[in-house]
Amino acid sequence: TFPDNPTAWGLPSIHNAEWDALWKVCADYDVMICCHIGSGPGAPHASEETPIDAWIVSMPISIANSAADWLHSEVWRKYPNLKMTLSEGGIGWIPYFTERADITFERHREWTFSDFGGKLPSEVFREHMVTCFIDEAYGVRNIEAIGEDMVCWECDYPHADTTWPEAPEYLWRSIANMPDRVINKITHENAMRLYHFDPFAHRAKAASTVGALRALATDVDTTPLESVGGAKPVSSGHRITSGDVNRMMQVMAEQK
Repeated sequence: TFPDNPTAWGLPSIHNAEWDALWKVCADYDVMICCHIGSGPGAPHASEETPIDAWIVSMPISIANSAADWLHSEVWRKYPNLKMTLSEGGIGWIPYFTERADITFERHREWTFSDFGGKLPSEVFREHMVTCFIDEAYGVRNIEAIGEDMVCWECDYPHADTTWPEAPEYLWRSIANMPDRVINKITHENAMRLYHFDPFAHRAKAASTVGALRALATDVDTTPLESVGGAKPVSSGHRITSGDVNRMMQVMAEQK
């Protein structure tokens, strides 16, 4: 993946001409730029004493700051067919984000000199930025405001946010009342189109349904493991904090 904010790694910003050759190659060969949450600065820890839950809540939306940076880049005007994915960033925040971007443009462009080539920022977002969700009822209900052609579902296996092995059941709760057209797009057609990959060329669509695949894996134990080993945040039962997790990560780094 490409860092959502490369300056966090001591690299030039996305506004620097240093990256133009990369953007051109991606545009010429229709290669998607993928920016995963946490690949740049990530979500900040409010304090060492803050419950880690606060950081987990804010982690997906942390990419919104970088999304604003990308949205205001000249790259979309230079390379009109270029697209990017905000991986694992969720979708529920996007209607407000794009509305705020339009308001900012309308009220501040006279002194900021922002220029979206005759379009609104929200239009540029919907044309170039692909978003993904794991388990979001609110975001799915507002998919019309986001753009059904640029949203993909993901299950985040094997991370803790994953809905596996009940991913289809969790997803169905959110999409059951949607038109088949939209369901097909967000479950597979958008990803197939954007990443130029046809899984049905390797396995027939009828053999790739949830029921068909589960029937082939009846001998596979999908019971989630309690742990795969490694350092634990704390041995007692107190509320896990950012400091606990940071210290655990330090121990794991030292053990490598």
